[in-house]
Amino acid sequence: MNYERPATHRTIFAVDVEGYGDRRRTTPHRLALREGLYRALFRAFDDAGVPWRHCRREDCGDGVFVLAPPEIPKGPFVEYLPNALAVALHRHNLTHHAEARIRLRMALHAGEVAHDDFGVTAPAINQTFRLLEAAPLRKALKSSRGVLALITSTWFFDEVVRHSEALDPTTFRPVPVAVKETRTTAWVALPDRPYPPNATLLGDVPALDDYRTWRRFRRHAQVLADREDPA
Repeated sequence: MNYERPATHRTIFAVDVEGYGDRRRTTPHRLALREGLYRALFRAFDDAGVPWRHCRREDCGDGVFVLAPPEIPKGPFVEYLPNALAVALHRHNLTHHAEARIRLRMALHAGEVAHDDFGVTAPAINQTFRLLEAAPLRKALKSSRGVLALITSTWFFDEVVRHSEALDPTTFRPVPVAVKETRTTAWVALPDRPYPPNATLLGDVPALDDYRTWRRFRRHAQVLADREDPA
């Protein structure tokens, strides 16, 4: 086994279907859903200018995990891909029964990814999947009338979203994340049902380096969420 392959910095993308295991979904429903999901991803990546065929993809049953080549810019993943994906999902949902319709949680992060004979591994990959499972993201999608809820890591938000001229970072909301061993801050947006702009939220977000700080931030974020109606 080769342990000397150099790690490379990659954009990490993952999506998960809301309610995939709902008992009202039959196997034919799930097959139609999966076909629609991949068709939507193909179309969205193409529309965003990200070459799907050059990305590493892994099927997760109820979702998809993607690693972009190091040379692909990170901007399109948050500037164009979410909106293109939402449009493609709406198109699918218009022509399918409720049980085969798709609503997605989407996570974006980036980091050093190591390779071996079996695949890839990285703390950044682990964190991406923790973000995808975060309760604030689930709640954001559940309360939205849209079809897509996006979460980015703090790194991705600070390095990419804040400096983008193609989107409005004031429509993102900071949220506390606690999943398994991960406790961090992330940023949530609703691409097809955006939160109202709020520039005051772009100030310094506290580092969640202890439990009390995390609890205080969680309460503050909950108050903010209760005041807003993304619909």
